[in-house]
Amino acid sequence: MQAEQKIFKYPYAYSLEMGGELPGFELSYTTYGKINAAENNIVWICHALTGSSNAADWWDGLVGDEKYFDPAKHFIVCVNVLGSAYGSTGPLSVNPKTQKPYYRDFPVITVRDVVGAMELLRQELGIRKIKICIGGSLGGQQALEWAVEVPDLFEELILIASNALHSPWGIAFNESQRMAIEADPTFKDEHLEAGSMGMRAARSIALLSYRNYDTYNFTQARDNPDQIDDFRASSYQQYQGDKFVKRFNAYSYWVLSKIMDSHNVGRNRGGIVHALGLVKAKTLVLGIKSDLLFPLSEQQFLARHIPDAVFQEIDSLYGHDGFLIEYKQLTQVIRAWQETNGQLQMARM
Repeated sequence: MQAEQKIFKYPYAYSLEMGGELPGFELSYTTYGKINAAENNIVWICHALTGSSNAADWWDGLVGDEKYFDPAKHFIVCVNVLGSAYGSTGPLSVNPKTQKPYYRDFPVITVRDVVGAMELLRQELGIRKIKICIGGSLGGQQALEWAVEVPDLFEELILIASNALHSPWGIAFNESQRMAIEADPTFKDEHLEAGSMGMRAARSIALLSYRNYDTYNFTQARDNPDQIDDFRASSYQQYQGDKFVKRFNAYSYWVLSKIMDSHNVGRNRGGIVHALGLVKAKTLVLGIKSDLLFPLSEQQFLARHIPDAVFQEIDSLYGHDGFLIEYKQLTQVIRAWQETNGQLQMARM
């Protein structure tokens, strides 16, 4: 499989939903495969909070040679979102007006702004119709926002472990992580590694929402019943925090958490129910039974109010992170749904 990583440069002022603007921006995006003659094989993947445009890297069970989304059959596009740390314009980018990095002066970005930027890229690529748009978590929020904003664009929409409105519960987790970053005195500084130790703690907080009680009992059990220190659960949290610091920065993490908090497809559209009713794509909504961060009730709400949507529950030990792990179940459900042309309500797995 050959991936092509590219940069889309938008040289004009880009007005933002909450006021202000970006004086132009860049989007890093990756494509796999080629558009066929009928232009009906396009798959657009929206990544989650700290993902990159290289979908075959973080979703290798679904994207790749002989996988469900196969470059031999599909033209696959994935875009790194505004504000992220993987090539698109974000807090460490140089502001052309000041010739210095934005750092904490990076403007407030919403999911709607992220989607608006992707829409400009889509137009630049000359793509008129997208066969499938799919995303989990923040990726699902993007996909849904786009399907509401441009209802005729997608033939099929697949939303995994996502919602129509980011919940107070989800916002509270994000705020706790931002508080951890703020507690790091270096976050007030302006350099690449500022806030790193705060972000390390923030990632540990996030993991608790991505997994659950049973996950930790199974994967991080005590080495022996009499143990009083050096627990596997402790070393796991430390390891994950260290690992994250090596690949991300606190400024982008802060911005992305705010983007997720902004999600509300009903804002200035007459409410959530009305907005969901605008979706025209055949829609599959997938929820994970053990998900603490995006509980099943949120996906069930989507399926009730998106016209003719199908809801499917997946069982996983891994909570919210199940959408990144349960490749076999995801493939099975998506294939069954497509083979029935999105009409048949499937049984729970």
